[in-house]
Amino acid sequence: MHSWPGGAENRHSTGHAELVPYWFRQALSKKPTTTHVSPENRPSDISQSSSQDSPPPLGPSSEVSPTLPPTHMGADSSSSGRWSKDYDVCVCHSEEDLAVAQELVSYLEGSTSSLRCFLQLRDATPGGAIVSELCQALSNSHCRVLLITPGFLQDPWCRYQMLQALSEAPGAEGRTIPLMSGLSRAAYPAELRFMYFVDGRGPDGGFHQVKEAVLRYLRALS
Repeated sequence: MHSWPGGAENRHSTGHAELVPYWFRQALSKKPTTTHVSPENRPSDISQSSSQDSPPPLGPSSEVSPTLPPTHMGADSSSSGRWSKDYDVCVCHSEEDLAVAQELVSYLEGSTSSLRCFLQLRDATPGGAIVSELCQALSNSHCRVLLITPGFLQDPWCRYQMLQALSEAPGAEGRTIPLMSGLSRAAYPAELRFMYFVDGRGPDGGFHQVKEAVLRYLRALS
């Protein structure tokens, strides 16, 4: 039996090929592609790189707190220690020097420094004991200005305030500020001769020097 080209056997094999869909044959004929993973592109490195690019989660110690505006503090109030007392200055004066004391307080409070002053006639508690009021005023003030005049030396309450101020802060340099007016150097109290005084014979009565001395002490609190 002769087998002819294009005979039954060939037709049989060809028939099977025709029964197989074309897309299936194409899929079988393709070689599987292998993806080469370089050491630089390993999964662990990729995940690590992505984790480095992403921002770290916020923990308890890395919480973002709002920025608070800075507290404004002038040169004359540069420290919180200033507010530990009710007054910056306690003006000690005799009754006959009340007008001068009022001028000094008005000058200190009206300046750009806005110093807080204690004036006995204005700020003492009505009905309070004089001794208690004087002691409390001294202890609640950073600085004490002693208006040294002939009337001051003759007033027992003024002398009491002077001694009380010295006993409370004997070594506090700059805290007690004597302002001498109408007296000679020989009449200057012996208890105050270890410290300099402000001469009140100037054109402004020594008010500017008193203010600068108070501000210097307040700055030293920081």
